[in-house]
Amino acid sequence: MPVMIVKTLGRVEYLPTLEAMRAFTAAREAGTPDELWLCEHPPTFTQGLAGKPEHLLLPGDIPVVPTERGGQVTYHGPGQVTAYPLVDLRRLGIFVKEYVFRLETALIQTLDSYGVTGLRVAGAPGIYVRPADPGGHAGLTGPTDPTDSFRGLAKIAALGIKVSRHCTYHGLALNVAMDLEPFLRINPCGYEGLETTSLDKIGVSTDWPTAAGRLAERLSAQLTP
Repeated sequence: MPVMIVKTLGRVEYLPTLEAMRAFTAAREAGTPDELWLCEHPPTFTQGLAGKPEHLLLPGDIPVVPTERGGQVTYHGPGQVTAYPLVDLRRLGIFVKEYVFRLETALIQTLDSYGVTGLRVAGAPGIYVRPADPGGHAGLTGPTDPTDSFRGLAKIAALGIKVSRHCTYHGLALNVAMDLEPFLRINPCGYEGLETTSLDKIGVSTDWPTAAGRLAERLSAQLTP
């Protein structure tokens, strides 16, 4: 069974990276090893397939790139680890729902390595934390409507994936140490008033290579048969 190849791309423009993912996915064959690309993008808003223009409040000088991933608008910028798993789901023997669960699990495990409790919110992909108690283990309570479920939470990691011929591209983004102002220019992932945070804002001191390495380790473990 081929082993996942991890590639650290550094800071790269969004659009050429997207085009490279599309090309890799279109060209891959049954025996092509899976890859995990780790990178950081200059300030960019990306709009998912379901993206509604009203969630782009005031993009200003930051470019908006339409994409074919799922979900609504999100922001990529310096200080964020963006991870693109290029995985053959059929070879892995899982479907999309399990794939998303494993991506979220890798994020939760990465946060746990920093003493931070990552939380899932039903119906709202991504990982959330309690800024007032980042290491606490209280479970989520209250209504199942995700718009009410964000009380006391902030989003620290976003997910947006695309599957073509059982192969994945696009991926996830973990906020490490970033300027969060651009998130105020959008309704993140389509939720009005959703607070966003990053590791440095909740008291975790780490750098991009360390966070990227920890996330890569957990993703590789989750996505290797």
